[in-house]
Amino acid sequence: MNFTLSPAIKQLCPSFKMGIIQYKNIEVGDSPQMLKGRLRLFQESIYFDLESKKVTEFEGVSEWRKLFKTFGTDPSKYRPSIEALIRRIGKQTYLPSINSAVDINNFFSLQYEVPIGIYDSSNIEGHVEFTIGKKEESYEALNERNISLENKIISKDALGAFGSPYVDSNRAYVTEKTTQAVQFIYLKPSLSEEQAYKLTKSLSDMFIQIHGGEATYQVISCIYAKNKKRNISALKARHCVVITICMERVMRIELTTSAWKAEVLPLNYTRKYYQNLSTNK
Repeated sequence: MNFTLSPAIKQLCPSFKMGIIQYKNIEVGDSPQMLKGRLRLFQESIYFDLESKKVTEFEGVSEWRKLFKTFGTDPSKYRPSIEALIRRIGKQTYLPSINSAVDINNFFSLQYEVPIGIYDSSNIEGHVEFTIGKKEESYEALNERNISLENKIISKDALGAFGSPYVDSNRAYVTEKTTQAVQFIYLKPSLSEEQAYKLTKSLSDMFIQIHGGEATYQVISCIYAKNKKRNISALKARHCVVITICMERVMRIELTTSAWKAEVLPLNYTRKYYQNLSTNK
């Protein structure tokens, strides 16, 4: 599966970048109790933060509101998914557990303060392009509403649009039958190349700790494509990193605490660590 940014995105936002992770041979199921607990505790932490902090003061929310405006979408009417999640938490309408893939997707979306989408690869056909939706484009979203995609950032394949940092379509959502998936991280434009790769790899590492299988990750960006002075062989090497972790999964047995410990970005790090990560030059 190949991924590209459209000329429209490159022109309107030269710093636009995407983290992309492809998973194979994964096992999606009910979330481990530790993930459920940490997701709930993290939401409660955000709720208390909102007592002294506006939603729009979150760095990720601020950046993505600006991006929506850049592409012609009113963020007050069509909110980035990360903003919608935080506003929901502010009403104490905490996210329910869906399955292990969706839950960890939501956790890291809140942790990184960016929209993140995950899709069943078996329902995606051919090349995927990230582009700006046209007036005539629309789809039925996960919320069962028909959504106009005009001036919205979308991901589309041979069959048409299926994803967006606003709300995804109902065509390729992940279920417990999913064995192959692809994850899109709508990275903050302010992140450096090194930070973008580190963040993408970290999410990949944690996902396969829970789901097993294999993960291949890459970062695509307008900047990298334009920089013709880069060492192409080195660039390809970085774009073709494959991580394989073999795990023994036993039904109804939770992962041990040690299984959650990773060299980069374990779930028990604080949000201050992530903020330092995103601002460290």
